[in-house]
Amino acid sequence: MIRTIIIDDEEKVRNTTRQILTELRQDIDIVGEASDVSSGVKIIESSHFDLLLLDIKLPDGTGFDILKKLKKIDFKIIFITAFEDFAIQAFKFSAVDYILKPLSAFDLINAIDKVIHLLQAEYYLKLNTLINNNGTNNNHEKRLVLKSVDKIHVVRINEIRRCESDQSYCHFYLTDGVKLTISKPLKEYDELLKDYDFFRIHKSHMVNLAHIKRFERAEGGYVIMADDSKIPVSFRKRDELINALEKF
Repeated sequence: MIRTIIIDDEEKVRNTTRQILTELRQDIDIVGEASDVSSGVKIIESSHFDLLLLDIKLPDGTGFDILKKLKKIDFKIIFITAFEDFAIQAFKFSAVDYILKPLSAFDLINAIDKVIHLLQAEYYLKLNTLINNNGTNNNHEKRLVLKSVDKIHVVRINEIRRCESDQSYCHFYLTDGVKLTISKPLKEYDELLKDYDFFRIHKSHMVNLAHIKRFERAEGGYVIMADDSKIPVSFRKRDELINALEKF
């Protein structure tokens, strides 16, 4: 049995969650519920359980405030939030799953299946990244989880020099000379990193503005990166790049 705690300030949501789990997951045993940070910490510290369904926004704080008060986290968590923008920024960086309200039975059951089958080491690496990112106000110190074929990598945003598209793959070039190949398209990381001083200069290239040495207008336009790599700039992106560099 998967011993489970539900923490959500909305009684309706707790009831819906309980009903979904009772009807669709016979392997779930709900051992406790709470509605705020204070009661959440108490029930977590007094219970032996495997899975926490945790709402982000609570009356007296957030789900992260609960996690900060705990001496150890030896259980898995599925986060629940009504705030899509926050979820996209925080959870996609860490690759930790989340569920948006209103709750969907399919999303909840699917999330449970995924998190339960994750290796402990992989899960806690992702969770620690999420907690770290939530606790820093320095965007360049935020960390991004990248999963290659055989490893999980956690890199700081400021360690990423540039990204290059290779069909459905994306190559990350880091400041220490390491190249990581990730089985996701560049478009996904363009959306994720565009607010962190990354600029899509070409359909196949995205660069960290902090690592550009200079922009050259010759040969149609290209940038020289800090590692002396030469990256083409598409014609329609030239003026945008110049403006971005001036503001940067």
